[in-house]
Amino acid sequence: MKKFLSKHTPLLLTLVFGLVVFLFWRILYPFALTYQEQLQLFLFDGDYFCSRMAEPGGFARYVAEFLMQFYNSVTIGALIIAVLYMLVQRLTWRLMGSDSYYVWSFIPVIMLWYAMGDESVMLTYVVALLMALSAALAWRLVQLVQLVRLGKLVRLALVLVTIPLLYWLIGPMVLLVAVLMMPWAVAVPALVYALALILLSAHYLPFPMLRVVLGISYYRIPETMPYMLMAIPVVIWIMALFIKKLPQPKPWVACVQVLVVAVLVQVPKAFGFDARKYDLIEYDYLVRIGDWKGVIAKAEKRMPDLPMSVSATNLALGMTNQLGDRAFNFYQRGSEGLLPKFERNFATSQLTGEIYFNLGLVNTAQRFAFESMEAIPNYNKSARVVKRLAETNLINGQYEVARKYLQMLEKTIFYRPWAQRTMAMLGDEKAIDAHPLYGKLRQYRLQEDFLFSDRELDKICGLLFMHNQQNQMAAQYLLMMPLLDRDIPRFMSYVKVVQNRIGYNPQHCQEGIAFAFMQQRQQPPKGAVSPFVLQQMNDFAQTYSMDKSAAGLNRFRNTAWYYLTVGK
Repeated sequence: MKKFLSKHTPLLLTLVFGLVVFLFWRILYPFALTYQEQLQLFLFDGDYFCSRMAEPGGFARYVAEFLMQFYNSVTIGALIIAVLYMLVQRLTWRLMGSDSYYVWSFIPVIMLWYAMGDESVMLTYVVALLMALSAALAWRLVQLVQLVRLGKLVRLALVLVTIPLLYWLIGPMVLLVAVLMMPWAVAVPALVYALALILLSAHYLPFPMLRVVLGISYYRIPETMPYMLMAIPVVIWIMALFIKKLPQPKPWVACVQVLVVAVLVQVPKAFGFDARKYDLIEYDYLVRIGDWKGVIAKAEKRMPDLPMSVSATNLALGMTNQLGDRAFNFYQRGSEGLLPKFERNFATSQLTGEIYFNLGLVNTAQRFAFESMEAIPNYNKSARVVKRLAETNLINGQYEVARKYLQMLEKTIFYRPWAQRTMAMLGDEKAIDAHPLYGKLRQYRLQEDFLFSDRELDKICGLLFMHNQQNQMAAQYLLMMPLLDRDIPRFMSYVKVVQNRIGYNPQHCQEGIAFAFMQQRQQPPKGAVSPFVLQQMNDFAQTYSMDKSAAGLNRFRNTAWYYLTVGK
């Protein structure tokens, strides 16, 4: 057993590392995987393949996007990343050519792990890196079988054919292959040749030169790339060049190396992943799958304070009919916390579109879907958006347009079953009306197609409510908007409209009514406010008259009165 462990210790270290990576993505950041998946639309289609192969690095991009579609299942997605990381590490070790410094081969992949904390780093970079490492090892294999000794012409022919082919398959990562070619008499000309090809292609391709040089699809934001991604190939080249020349380490040095790598594994989680940014990504994920209880539980665990997280929390409260009772349990940002202003950003546009969709403003949700897809920096299509566009057109009765989007989704793996089920509903009015979501939204939606100002959102909610008084989301948003804007007269006028039609009088509405009558030094009408809320209001008024500080009023923090007076 001892002999077995000694012999297979390197492989066991790799497997343990792979397990840690798998658990990291599967348990801690599954929502990061689904975020990546929704920013592309991989189609099993010849045109799609040709469109990818028409750009340098297109094959690596095609392979990466093929793998990323499986992020739809977070378990498979985490497994894919773990396998890719292990392959990068093992190939780096092979290039190093030193068993004594095996643990050093983990350094580049840990750097990669850290870099992928940036959600804009594409899996294409990882795939291109793997292909480059594999090509470099293949070149060394050619040397081992002494094929290059057949003459300079053979060597030159191999370089002339290999470099352009690799460049078109994996993009500028071909530079790493060039510098890893040995001997130097081959590496230097290969590097110059690769650089010349990149610059020449940049002159003719319909992309900015900097984007071609940095890799068209390595990073989601065009014409930029994090320094860490640039450093990884350099580190691999240095390790492949010099580590095998180092002297044999003493046993205690090997132990120190393992400890250092164990510490470095903590770096990606501690410094590479922005907690606030990934909080928003998780909110987006929970909203996407409709886990409203999950959104509220997350907000209870850590108070949301950014526009996107506040909007997601309020949406979840509205969808569970708790907005009028629990809105002030959480930080609020005025009426923008209910319906945010438009921003040309994929994540925020998607969330805002979800709010409009669930309110019943189907056409507005469709517009936001278009805007969010146009806001994807690398001009990809989005499977999530295409699905939403199919839904909005289905609800609106635009069946041929819906068919176009559904036919696209039929060319995918994970969306195909849903697309086929939905395709069967096209033109079937009874089936659509009976659908729990689409039928309801057909009843909620306004028939007129019009644009409206951000300053008229409360009126739009009023129109939605008057159009269909079963639309509880519209009623909740209608009453909370003026309350969050601290506009008590407007709030009171809306309360009369709503309460004359439905028996909706949640706690925060009662608090708003009590506050309005307190300002007029009057008692609210009998039955408008519960005795409990009225007693709390009197306690608040007494406390406020003696101590207007936030600390003194802290026990009323979860009430409308605290929000209206203290302003937090």
